[in-house]
Amino acid sequence: MSLDFRFAIASDLHIALPHTIWDHPTRFHLVEVSIPALEVVLERLEQLELDFLLLPGDLTQHGEPENHSWLAERLAKLPYPVYVIPGNHDVPERFATERSIGLADFPLYYPKFGYDDPTQVYYSHEILPGVRLIGLNSNFFDFEGKQICTGYLDDEQFDWLQQTLTETKGELVIVMIHHNVVEHLPGQSSDALGRRYMLKNAPRLLKLLRSAGVQLIFTGHLHVQDIACHEGIYDITTGSLVSYPHPYRVLHFRQDEQGKQQLQIESDRVAAVSGWEDLQSSSREWMGDRSRSFMLKLLTQPPLSLSLAEAEALVPGLRYFWADIADGDALFNFPQFPSAARRYFERFSAKDPLGSPALIDNCTTLMLEGKD
Repeated sequence: MSLDFRFAIASDLHIALPHTIWDHPTRFHLVEVSIPALEVVLERLEQLELDFLLLPGDLTQHGEPENHSWLAERLAKLPYPVYVIPGNHDVPERFATERSIGLADFPLYYPKFGYDDPTQVYYSHEILPGVRLIGLNSNFFDFEGKQICTGYLDDEQFDWLQQTLTETKGELVIVMIHHNVVEHLPGQSSDALGRRYMLKNAPRLLKLLRSAGVQLIFTGHLHVQDIACHEGIYDITTGSLVSYPHPYRVLHFRQDEQGKQQLQIESDRVAAVSGWEDLQSSSREWMGDRSRSFMLKLLTQPPLSLSLAEAEALVPGLRYFWADIADGDALFNFPQFPSAARRYFERFSAKDPLGSPALIDNCTTLMLEGKD
């Protein structure tokens, strides 16, 4: 069976109508541009012959009902199918509050975008002949209904997924989940700052997907452009439309009659919106202005465990470190840093195991193994 289709990904939209925006001086999210940036992307995508659009979570800034409603109405006007899943910002608590919707409410807002069963916050759809999308919910809550800080799939969802995968013989299966399943940063699953973006039981999910021959996972949450691979499974995470560099992706999948598969990935950015005519530069500075506290935490916690004075001396040289990570394909060089700090930060470079540049985060073609 041959396949040939094109789709797009835009992640972590953080849609915020003007009256819902909080004035918080340290937030990284440039939510002021959420709606105009999305409009730029949708206008560009409407010029393409897309088969579908994926939105892997954090559709809204704080789960506000009016923001979910606005987005659902806007997506309904598009000329191609759209599929969504919830992110941690979409359902901040298990049960609805005066400010945000609850987990069970999410499918009710998006029945046209994957959730034809209003009682279930995950789904499986044959979105094209021979192509199946599985949308998972990685939000999890404690006994008081408060969201835990890492992603998690409960046993009920795993049982459903295992049964669903047994029924996909001969199909191309792609998975969409908000939290990262494969590490996109060195030591991400064990690092105090990085593991909050990971799925806590990622190894269990990877084992199940590997046994079913699934090779493609699409995630968000981390707000970076990155492609990571673990034992033949690619986790393609896409940066946020409200964070530098305001990216989105257009992907082209092909499978020939012999079963040879490839996925071509191209990325673009929103360069300007009204009031932010130089969005790329302004947004990079916005992130740099707010990077100080984050970098101090990174420097003073293990494994570096620097004193505050030592960390303060290095912070200016790291002003754009996270912006460069978010941009994808970063190559770092910190010759002025002490050796331990230099080695630590340079290991975030986009290099292969032999130390050569491996610039695949934004534009690349992945060669995949055909499913038996």
